[in-house]
Amino acid sequence: MEWTKQIGRYIVVMLLQVLLFDQLQLWGVCHPYIYILCLLMMPITLPHSVDMIIGAGVGLIMDTCCNSLGVHMAACILLMFIRPYLIGAIVNDKDRLNEQLTLRTLGMEALIKYVVIMVLIHHLTVFSLAAWSWAHIGFVLLETLVSSILTMCIILGYNILKYR
Repeated sequence: MEWTKQIGRYIVVMLLQVLLFDQLQLWGVCHPYIYILCLLMMPITLPHSVDMIIGAGVGLIMDTCCNSLGVHMAACILLMFIRPYLIGAIVNDKDRLNEQLTLRTLGMEALIKYVVIMVLIHHLTVFSLAAWSWAHIGFVLLETLVSSILTMCIILGYNILKYR
């Protein structure tokens, strides 16, 4: 039953990303990537190699939809590589986590730290690889900051509404 919820959430979030959020392009610097919600909230009981494969698959789907030549795939693989280490660093008692990373299981402070760090890493990777030049570092940092703020608000808002 849990996997059907995960797959359903994944399909809904990917459709929202492709059909709505990819079309927003606010002020030319804000590109919210909410699809990483699926990666952030994946069960922690999966083996690390499976996490990496799922991250690669999600990134490949986004690259196909956005025509971005592997940028999202690289960022998603990096996220899934860092994820278990970050969870171990943020959560004091990793054993108390059952399977889900939610507001209820992590608590507000740990969830905010987790989401902020992961979103910043993802967005900085995506925009850096897309620019592929140090000449545009100011714009990359501005894009990363603005897009990350909107993405974090959406992801945290989702968790607050769903797991109160």
